Amino acid sequence: MTAPFATATLIQGPEALIAERAVHELVTAATAARPDATVSRVPAASLDRGTLAEITTGSLFSSAVVAVVENLAELPAEVVDDLIGLAAQPPGEVALIVVHGGGPKGKAVLDRLRKAGVRQVEAAAVKPWELPQFVTAEARRRGGRIDRGSAEALVEAVGSDLRSVAAAVAQLLADAPEPVITLADVQRYFAGRAEISGFAVADHCLDGNREAALGSLRWALETGVAPVLLTSAVASGLRNLGKYLGARDDRLRDVELARRVGVPPWKLKDLNRQARGWTPGAVATAIGLAATADAQVKGASGDPAFALELLVLRVIDCRSQARRGAASRA
Repeated sequence: MTAPFATATLIQGPEALIAERAVHELVTAATAARPDATVSRVPAASLDRGTLAEITTGSLFSSAVVAVVENLAELPAEVVDDLIGLAAQPPGEVALIVVHGGGPKGKAVLDRLRKAGVRQVEAAAVKPWELPQFVTAEARRRGGRIDRGSAEALVEAVGSDLRSVAAAVAQLLADAPEPVITLADVQRYFAGRAEISGFAVADHCLDGNREAALGSLRWALETGVAPVLLTSAVASGLRNLGKYLGARDDRLRDVELARRVGVPPWKLKDLNRQARGWTPGAVATAIGLAATADAQVKGASGDPAFALELLVLRVIDCRSQARRGAASRA
């Protein structure tokens, strides 16, 4: 990515890691071209006309400037016209970079920037089914490689937070004797972490494994996993299962079904197994229980651990009742 001067660039999207990397690449390219350039990073909310003029004007030591305006959605109305004018015709020794985190706020400013002809860089959120591809690309970006199965195992172990996934790839490559991440590497470093994640608790609940669910829950709490993350994981697992139950009869290919549900394709095997013990009605009831538990761990209950144990038991009971109902109808 190049960043010539006399250019304005809009970086837009909710994925903070991708946005930060885009800013870094632009600033690095600009300062490589002009090592004497002054670099300023300011939140949009703190801008006024004087500050905007100051960060886009050269100093006694250099006429070249790189101005990064962050969180554009918070830009004060009285500065909008000045920023748009600057973006439409940036001076010859100015590299202007504006960052918007996505969402509807600030849409009018975004529309005007696009009409002004600014360059655009997307920082779109990485979908769950795209995470293994991200792992592969991240390894390649760092001069290494990883096969598909190992990438899927890494995502399963670390979770869907992009920054955590990128950090895991960096750690594995740094410790590997060769620039290759193997399945054994992933299992050695991260298998224990996967076992205590909220998603493991959720999977045991959906499988109806009472002993494993309670054991994983207690271990997760003992190792510092926040209660709100555990209720969130259970609710997410139930929502995914509900969407799977509603879409599995549409004769979709695995990739299409995964996108419909919002999970990586390799997760469909787990959902198919779990779906055998559930009905849509039971899932809906369990989602309501998860919402109640979420409120309790956020303050409505004085004992988050008890609220979580009760959630696990009640969710498993929902599954048991669904199975008994199915058996009685057979």
